[in-house]
Amino acid sequence: MKSPMHYGALLAALMLVASCKSQLQPTVSKEQYYQIDSTLQADTGIVNYYSPYKAKLESEMNRVIGYSDVALQKDNGEESLAGNFFADALLWKGKQLDPDVQASFGTKGGIRSGLKAGNITVGNIFEMMPFENAVTVLTLGGEDMLRWAAFMAKTGGQPVSGVRLDIRDGQVENFLVQGKPVDPKATYKLVTYDYLANGGDYVTCFDNVLARKDHAQRIRETLMEYVSDLTKNGKHIQGKIDGRVRIVK
Repeated sequence: MKSPMHYGALLAALMLVASCKSQLQPTVSKEQYYQIDSTLQADTGIVNYYSPYKAKLESEMNRVIGYSDVALQKDNGEESLAGNFFADALLWKGKQLDPDVQASFGTKGGIRSGLKAGNITVGNIFEMMPFENAVTVLTLGGEDMLRWAAFMAKTGGQPVSGVRLDIRDGQVENFLVQGKPVDPKATYKLVTYDYLANGGDYVTCFDNVLARKDHAQRIRETLMEYVSDLTKNGKHIQGKIDGRVRIVK
């Protein structure tokens, strides 16, 4: 498979080149100006330059890598189909990178779109995760795992895998990692991405990690590999709400 990073770079270059043709030019006087509308002719030199890259990019973005039996909706609830898919893919990759990884974590704001039912293309994954965030594995003490749970409870739940979190009135009522209560004196490994590990999205519970391992693997690449692996094994994406995060009334 061609590297998605290669096409990400092409996309960035294409956008940069395309933007050049709409750049304002200096005016001769205050009374003169250039009008930019449908009458402005494209620079054929620039168009001829980027057209081959554009064709390659469009071909790659339209490449089908899998199939989803249901639409994976993105919403701001405590649990969503898109969030579960995202977190499951992240945990799958985390365990490949480090077999001791027990849980995964993303944020609702970091997932930019859901996935439609039917064929899933490379472009669909770019829409879900357009950022260059990379996989990070954190080693946390039990107390900081509980701080992480408190953050998620306060924010109404976040995309996770490998855990069970029950929230009541913005507080943690029940929190399990791999089916077991958190031991404050134990250590745990959590897979997330560099932006969150650095405190993005107001995440403040990773300021005291015991160890951190940053990987070159991009989150977007992880999602593509996860879908492709399902396809290779004759499986479809089958999203479901399973109660991994619940708000208890």
